[in-house]
Amino acid sequence: MTAAPPPAHGPLTGVRVVELAGIGPGPFAAMLLGDLGADVVRVDRPGGPGLALDPGHDVTNRNKRSVVVDLKAPDGPARVLDLAERADILIEGYRPGVAERLGVGPADCHARNPALVYGRMTGWGQQGPLAHRAGHDIGYIALTGALGMTGAPGTPPPAPANLLGDYAGGSLYLVVGVLAALHHARATGAGQVVDAAIVDGTAHLSTMIHGMLAAGAWQDRRSANLLDGGAPFYGTYETADGQYMAVGALEERFYGEFTELLGLPDTAPDRADAARWGELREAVAARFKSRTRDEWTAVFEGSDACVAPVLSLREAPRHPHLAARGTFTDHGGITQPAPAPRFSATPTTVRTGPARPGDGAADVAREWDVPALLPDEAAPSTPNTPNTPDSLPDSP
Repeated sequence: MTAAPPPAHGPLTGVRVVELAGIGPGPFAAMLLGDLGADVVRVDRPGGPGLALDPGHDVTNRNKRSVVVDLKAPDGPARVLDLAERADILIEGYRPGVAERLGVGPADCHARNPALVYGRMTGWGQQGPLAHRAGHDIGYIALTGALGMTGAPGTPPPAPANLLGDYAGGSLYLVVGVLAALHHARATGAGQVVDAAIVDGTAHLSTMIHGMLAAGAWQDRRSANLLDGGAPFYGTYETADGQYMAVGALEERFYGEFTELLGLPDTAPDRADAARWGELREAVAARFKSRTRDEWTAVFEGSDACVAPVLSLREAPRHPHLAARGTFTDHGGITQPAPAPRFSATPTTVRTGPARPGDGAADVAREWDVPALLPDEAAPSTPNTPNTPDSLPDSP
């Protein structure tokens, strides 16, 4: 009997995704596909996740189901290939060559399912001198020039959270790539491999900056430009209580409103005189130091001065605008960002909390028609297989 189709819960309803378990950008990309309605099945290792985090709090595994497969067991690769045969997209984040050695590489999968979109999430890419090296976000953004644009001159560039490389340059480019390839596959019947390298995506994010650099409108040094903290009307300032305000008053009319509300004296240097930006910054900083963050927030409330308080992660969900939009949501006792973007005809939601290893295996076995995934029918596999360097996608 054919199973009833699942209820619609996003624009990707009906799309099947297999995620070979890892950490970082691969799981986030699979979460985003799940948020958009795809049926995401995560293939977990018997040894558990690579991060020392309670799986119940790893919200990048929301809107997924999990099966446990030991890829090093004799029948492990066959189970993954059974899933790949029935999937539209497969995502893996191993180092180059590992999936092939495990028997679940692109050739193996395409032999079973020629229309499969095979997404590969790595840091350095599938080819190049560094392709087989370990790495992390900070190294990838360092090599692309992105890290070198941050921070004050004469000080080491700060180590940012891994949003720019792993997630913006990695996960989001993988999602764009696999969805574009899926569109092609549905039009032609031919799947393909998507090589999503964090270095490529991060470099691509700086396209506008490279254009400005070529035009002489961007200096190749830190804090000397309009958008890197060089301009005193685009940056952050400390307040009287040790908090911060963010200023983005780029346009003249917004800058005029900003200076009026800030109470900047008429004797302050002209913003057009870049040689006096240092003096202007000192004058702005002195004004901000005269009141607390909340007081300044009240001053700029409802204005077009382009000024906002710098909030912490715990403060952000309580901001009136974000609360009104439902930018954050609570699910299972965890406050987390809601799915984005938004759709008028196919709204999305957090349907399920983080999938623990093995959650939903019986349902996947039935709905995907892969009975070998059922524990009572599966052959014994090696328990607690350790995470080896070959299988760690932590260094994508």
